[in-house]
Amino acid sequence: MTDPASFNGPAPDPWDDLRAHTAARLALGRAGTAIPTRALLDFGLAHAQARDAVHLQLDADALAAQLTDLGCTTLRVASAAPDRATYLLRPDLGRRLCDADAARLRSLGDADAPDAGCDLLLVVADGLSSLAIERHAVPLAQAIVQTAPPGWRIGPVVVATQARVALGDEVGALLGARMVAVLIGERPGLSSPDSLGIYLTWHPQVGCSDAQRNCISNVRPEGLAPAAAAARLSWLCTEARRLALTGIGLKDRSDALTMNAGPAPGGALPGG
Repeated sequence: MTDPASFNGPAPDPWDDLRAHTAARLALGRAGTAIPTRALLDFGLAHAQARDAVHLQLDADALAAQLTDLGCTTLRVASAAPDRATYLLRPDLGRRLCDADAARLRSLGDADAPDAGCDLLLVVADGLSSLAIERHAVPLAQAIVQTAPPGWRIGPVVVATQARVALGDEVGALLGARMVAVLIGERPGLSSPDSLGIYLTWHPQVGCSDAQRNCISNVRPEGLAPAAAAARLSWLCTEARRLALTGIGLKDRSDALTMNAGPAPGGALPGG
């Protein structure tokens, strides 16, 4: 019979060390033939947060005002998807501007010729998580402007609603941008409803494929910090101009820069 005085409580969970470094669901255990109630409730909450992030409308006016307060010139555009429900059902409409905004940007590009264009154009798009944009787009845009290569012309920040990544190709082409970086809300995961991605494209044109882009993913405090993401983007922009390309021909070797910019709080692993 065990002496009660010698009982020191349950044995330490050997998975605790790993759980401290990732939000992944590890060794949840079981209650009979199911997972424990707490794990089930946590999963339900994460699923609800992911659904909310997808359906939440971006407050584009508030975002444009915050960017203006940083000293950025802003433009507002919308895709050809007239509402959120259509956007989710018709990805193709989210990749093209509505007719009115396409005509407006075309006139802006023509009006500035022959000096139209910029080295880097930022397009801030709601994507599949406007929550990510509301939380992280402003500090990220500020860090990008501060770390841009010396002498580069940064275009206006274009705030795009009901937008997919490829919308940046049309926007960049109409405004004569040498490169476009699309800051967009990524598809929510069950541990990261507010993850932001950056897609960089050299010489944007309608019809560019994903193989022609470089992606920086999981920009958020629990993943890749804004300062580190901006440093990585600056490195990619410099290399893209040197090679005159982005995508599979441009290998990201910026790890030393992003490590110097500082790790994410808590040592979280990218990818969530």
